Amino acid sequence: MRLTTRFWVDAYLTRLRLHEIPAFVTSHGDDNAGAVLIKMNTLDGASQLFERRFDLMTGDRRWMVLAEGSEAEVDAAAKRQQGYDPDLWVIEVEDRQGRHLLDEPGLSD
Repeated sequence: MRLTTRFWVDAYLTRLRLHEIPAFVTSHGDDNAGAVLIKMNTLDGASQLFERRFDLMTGDRRWMVLAEGSEAEVDAAAKRQQGYDPDLWVIEVEDRQGRHLLDEPGLSD
């Protein structure tokens, strides 16, 4: 049984809050089955956009960089993805240290 997207998003935002890392839902997708993109904003003009992909080498689902560069470039990449998938969630994480917590246990599930 899989978690709903809304449940995962709420849990992720809570974990970030516990580490005092600001994060915001900038695009609310389908509550049950929408895909999620994470925009990591380091507040210095640079950003990264992460998506969860299936890793053919390990068989695991992993967070991988979809786009990186200026904030405008990353925002444009997120908008393009939303054009393909209207059920897509986008969460923006703001942390000067680049902490997104996506590599912690439980967040790749």
